[in-house]
Amino acid sequence: MNRTAVCAALLLALAQSAPAIVMRHDVDETRYLASATDFPPLATFYRVGAHGTLVHPQWVLTAAHTVFCLGKGQPIRVGDELVEVEARYSHHGYRLDGAHDIALIKLARPVQSVQPAALYNAADELGQVLWFIGSGGAGNGLKGQASAQRDGRLRRAQNRVEATPDNDLLFRFDRGAEAEALEGVSGNGDSGGPAYLPKPGGGFWLLGISSRTDSWFHGVGEYGVKERYTRVSAYQDWLRTVMTGSAAERAAVSTSQAFLQDNMKGRDMDKVCRALRIN
Repeated sequence: MNRTAVCAALLLALAQSAPAIVMRHDVDETRYLASATDFPPLATFYRVGAHGTLVHPQWVLTAAHTVFCLGKGQPIRVGDELVEVEARYSHHGYRLDGAHDIALIKLARPVQSVQPAALYNAADELGQVLWFIGSGGAGNGLKGQASAQRDGRLRRAQNRVEATPDNDLLFRFDRGAEAEALEGVSGNGDSGGPAYLPKPGGGFWLLGISSRTDSWFHGVGEYGVKERYTRVSAYQDWLRTVMTGSAAERAAVSTSQAFLQDNMKGRDMDKVCRALRIN
């Protein structure tokens, strides 16, 4: 399997849960362009996307459905540092395309050059306007995501928390007067990416993790589409257990399962993961 086929397979796998940024059609797309300084704790896992957030010098928080190649020794990028994975811990209640889409990646060494994001623990997210950031597929709300092909450019967008159902944060892609100035939603390839807020005085709060769409009648990135982000404040006990608990306590609440989508099953995953490694 050549690299193009591998990348296509990965994008298809990530597309199953839909979660770079899909933008308003009536705003200059250059206003959405971002840089690493807009959210330094952003981690990138593969050549074609998937993200997480550094929340401790040795821990990255992401979505469980992104972890299939994040085995021991796989490098990921945090800021300007490449650091290898030591272990992965996904929520023991997660099933593909369902709730509890959350995972922690333990790094082989601490990241020294990036200040981690803080885990948001208040239950007041409803109505807040949060930021998304990522480098996956782009497009605009009229046509939805234009392409799953990653162009490597970071973009960021705003969206308002519409509801907090089932331990998730729910967002809707609005248009016109109801939309934020830089309204947008995630595209394929940005699964696991953050919903965040800058902290007064510096640093960032992490409130959500890009998980999946929740719309029957709208495609990825179309106006009206609804997206679910895993709600960080709802998983404080789980996060604390995995990050600070004993091996037995971690094992009781987590799994190292790869969560392969159907189109990834039967493939030589060692070969796939080597092709997707970030150098």
